[in-house]
Formats: sequence, C-alpha cells, structure tokens
Amino acid sequence: MSKPLILILCTGNSCRSHLAEAIFRRAVGDLADVASAGSKPAGYVHPMALEVLKEIGLDASAHRSKHLSEFLEMPVATVITVCGNADQVCPVFPGQVNRYHWGFSDPAHATGTPDEIRAEFRRVRDQIRLVFEAYAAGLKEASVR
Repeated sequence: MSKPLILILCTGNSCRSHLAEAIFRRAVGDLADVASAGSKPAGYVHPMALEVLKEIGLDASAHRSKHLSEFLEMPVATVITVCGNADQVCPVFPGQVNRYHWGFSDPAHATGTPDEIRAEFRRVRDQIRLVFEAYAAGLKEASVR
C-alpha cells in the first residue's frame, strides 16, 4: 500500500510552503509523502528560506517552485494551506480526505536590515516547525493504535 500524499500549498511556493515541506517531511518520516506547490508559483525557492532551513539541519536545495496543477491527478490525502490566498483558491484533489489551513505571515515581505529580515525568516520557520512537528507527532501516535 502506498503512503498518503500530504500537499502543502501557498500562493508563490517560494518560502512558507518550502519551510513547511522540509520540516514536515523530516518530522513525519516514512508515514507519508510530502510535497508543496503554489497557485501562482514564483519560479524559485527564496534563498533565505533555504538558509534558515540549513540552520536546523535541513537541506532543501533540491526543492523547486511548482504549480498545484502538477498534483491534480494524484490521490492527495491531505491538503494544508499556509497562506490565506492559497486557502481561498484551493481545489479539491482526487482522494482528498483532509484539508487544513494554518496561516503564517510571509517572511519574504520582511523589511529592514539583513539581520532583521533573517530574524523574521527564523521566527516564521520556528512557528511552522512547532505546528508541523506537533501534527506529525499526532499522525505517528495515531499510526500505532
């Protein structure tokens, strides 16, 4: 039996969804396949997102910005939106059982010095980490019942 696919959506698929994808993939382990996509992909993964992931031991350098249409024919078990725009335009996927919206502010819009911008990326990364690691822990607990 194949693992369920959990898809994380954001508008640009350049920052928050990649933070969540990398963090959740590590946290959930072999229980699920994890991917991210966007409704209007930016075409790149934000370099600062890659940097702050590396700080916590995650290498997302192979990630790419993808359109959600790449997943429309796939059996997606769970869709998680991490920004309001993606939540509003989120389609229903074949086989979709669950849908969650956990909104996070977009660190790509941060202004200030490079250190202040990096601090905002870290803040959002840490918020995403708390939510997605807790969700993964719940899935792991449910799988042993």
